[in-house]
Amino acid sequence: MGNHADYSNFDSNINKESALQSLLDSYDALASSQTNWVANLANCSSLLYFCYKDAGVNWAGFYVCDPEIDDCLILGPFMGKVACQSIKIGSGVCGTAATTMKTQLVPNVNEFPGHIACDGDTKSEIVIPIIQNGILRGVMDLDCLNFDGFDETDKKYLEELATKIASTCKF
Repeated sequence: MGNHADYSNFDSNINKESALQSLLDSYDALASSQTNWVANLANCSSLLYFCYKDAGVNWAGFYVCDPEIDDCLILGPFMGKVACQSIKIGSGVCGTAATTMKTQLVPNVNEFPGHIACDGDTKSEIVIPIIQNGILRGVMDLDCLNFDGFDETDKKYLEELATKIASTCKF
């Protein structure tokens, strides 16, 4: 690739798995010379947003563990509308992913008990915990304007991305 911005160019004519593999490869390339979590998650937010933009994703980003408050996630790098600044661990989809340390694949956010609606237009969501050496560091959060916006293919690739993030970032 020539310019770093070229990594955000995803071909809308390729299938989902190819696009998500391209996302992983682009993250690898960008994170290969950088370990700062802010820089890597900022670029990753852009990659996620542009990879999923044609699929109705309206928010892609991260909530990270707040070093000053044990039971709280704080807003990290993202792309999309202004978002909730903090989320109590155990609350909403992000807080549930943090508590369970398991991916939350939510086809209809209106049916998720305690869903926190940062953006009322969001219909579905996927949240993947980022775990480094057995310690929760944060969550990756993607919101979609469509019901059933994410599936098992997304889950597989995004969990792989979370593993890559955990191995490339100093939190």
